[in-house]
Amino acid sequence: MTTAPIRSLSAVRLLGRQPVSQGPVPCFYTASGIECLFTGSELALCLEAGFTLYEPWVSVELNGAWIARFPVQPGRSRVTLFRGMTPGVPKHVRVLKDVQAMHDDPDHFLLIEALAFEGGDFLPLPEPACRLEFVGNSITSGEGALGAVCEEDWIAPFFSAVNHYARMTADALHADWRIVSQSGWGLLSSWDNDPRRRVMDYYDTVCGLAAGPNNEALGAQQPYRFDSWKADAVILNLGTNDDGAMGNPPWTDPATGKTYAQRPTPEHLAELEQTAVDVLKKVRARNPDAWIVWAFGMLDEGRMGAVLRAAVARAAAECGDSRMCYLALPAATPDTMGARQHPGAACHRQAAQVLTERLRSILSTGEQRFPL
Repeated sequence: MTTAPIRSLSAVRLLGRQPVSQGPVPCFYTASGIECLFTGSELALCLEAGFTLYEPWVSVELNGAWIARFPVQPGRSRVTLFRGMTPGVPKHVRVLKDVQAMHDDPDHFLLIEALAFEGGDFLPLPEPACRLEFVGNSITSGEGALGAVCEEDWIAPFFSAVNHYARMTADALHADWRIVSQSGWGLLSSWDNDPRRRVMDYYDTVCGLAAGPNNEALGAQQPYRFDSWKADAVILNLGTNDDGAMGNPPWTDPATGKTYAQRPTPEHLAELEQTAVDVLKKVRARNPDAWIVWAFGMLDEGRMGAVLRAAVARAAAECGDSRMCYLALPAATPDTMGARQHPGAACHRQAAQVLTERLRSILSTGEQRFPL
């Protein structure tokens, strides 16, 4: 077996946001990992991982089929992806981190260090037809996309990057894709009204919400280089936790004793609309050539649907921007609900169909407006 550092294999595609580094590849957000086309008979993955609360889970796809899923043990390990396959025949392999970046577990990390292989060559992968970035909360982290409907425990195994609307959409469009997401977080606060937990506060970093000195050393806090991977479309799926926060008790700052609560008052809904407008302008500034789609509603549009529609219309008008749109996604039903009262794989599939159709239209035809 030959073992080669992952960055020495130029034909291997790195997936997900990456810092400037020459060492092992850190997997921060959901669906980060690697992809390759290999002709040998055996291939193994060399990993290093750590955690205190939430172990990293990884999925393996071979020639488009989901063949393996496992938790990565602490320390260094080597995992066989396949063995004894026909030499000389190209095998398309994709390794995806299922679990999101764990803000509440600063010891959580996953590194891909090397590939070990028997003979064969790594062939160039086809260039992606487009690049898609997905920004969201637990839905975009794949929470509940795997597991029984009865599950309520908040644990790592119930996250999935495979049973996921982003993966399904990207594959349908032959796209490369990246995710920025955190469960429970929102535009103005988390589901429990904590205003420190806003996804877009970390948008300009590689993965700034991955806390702790170890993640900082791995490059999580580095500025993200938007020009190194230019998205053709940015899909926003934020707002569900803000809606939920309106019905939850206020959050109290332990340092100051001050409280914060989102409430469905006209004044606060106007503040949410303005925040969404600011988010759209921020995304546009970082992605000047991309379409921006606010795709929303997998847990019902609720109060936020009208707020977000208005925000998209305002931002488009104020910026003279014809490449912004709002897209309603199918809501989960009792038949399509997954674990932890989140959309299941069937709902993700329905959402992906709607989103794929819209993205295929706007990216292939250059459509200038989408009816709000």
